[in-house]
Amino acid sequence: MKIKNETKVGILATVAIAILVLGYSFLKGNDVFTSENTYYAVYERVDGLTVSKPVYVNGYQIGRVSGLTLLPNGTILTEFKIDKKYELPENTIARIASTDLLGGKAIVFDLGDSKVYAQTGDTLQSDVQKNIMEQVEPIQKKAEALFAVLDSVLSSVNNTISPDFQKNINRSLQSIANTLNTLENTATQVDGMVGTEKSKISGILTNMESISANFNDNNEKLTRIFANLETVSDKAARLNFEETMNKANMAVSDLQLAVDSINSGKGSLGKLLNDDELYNNLQDASKSLDNLIIDVKQNPKRYVHFSIFGRKAE
Repeated sequence: MKIKNETKVGILATVAIAILVLGYSFLKGNDVFTSENTYYAVYERVDGLTVSKPVYVNGYQIGRVSGLTLLPNGTILTEFKIDKKYELPENTIARIASTDLLGGKAIVFDLGDSKVYAQTGDTLQSDVQKNIMEQVEPIQKKAEALFAVLDSVLSSVNNTISPDFQKNINRSLQSIANTLNTLENTATQVDGMVGTEKSKISGILTNMESISANFNDNNEKLTRIFANLETVSDKAARLNFEETMNKANMAVSDLQLAVDSINSGKGSLGKLLNDDELYNNLQDASKSLDNLIIDVKQNPKRYVHFSIFGRKAE
């Protein structure tokens, strides 16, 4: 059967149209040969995200961006086409992320832990990863502040390092060098003196070694001597203490005897303390003597007579 040219042209035209439609659909991000679920997310900004950009989970592509729509409030509604064999928890986050240093964008799904899965047509949570400039900006601010501090420090150093300051530093370094030279000369002199007196020093060390050896050889004797000295000292201390205590006891005994004698009325002091009659007589005599002295003071002529021409005959 012979096919007419018109038929061939019609078939070719149909195939071309079909290919054109499929190609256009593919360029828009639609895959007519696979069954897919549709999800949405709303972003404040998309940072260069375009249709047909891939959707990743842990670096593995599970879908693509199928549409971008600017809403009246200025946000962007983004549509995703995801293969039906992949289920997404309802708390999954759709994050716009950079794929390279040149600013390429893609969607990265951060799968949630919910046991409930999102249904086709649901809107997922959205997030936008900071770009390189936003990440570098805090570091840039810190670097600028650091540079400002360094500039201030350098300015202070420049102001401090004046010609006079440099002269002072040079003088200080020269003083240190002179001090080191003096120390070196002193060390040389000490070394020379040690060399000159080497024989004497050797003799002193030999004598000290001999003395130490003698102490070591007579260690037992010295120990016995020290032990004897300690024993003698202890005995002397005990004897002195015993003698002192004996004398004290004797003194106390004598004092006790004297007190007993006084209490018993023996002796003048004992009689005076214990004999009431003797005490009364002494009291009367004392009063009489006191009266006599008073009378002598009041009437001296009664007891003392003076005459210039001699006493008249009675």
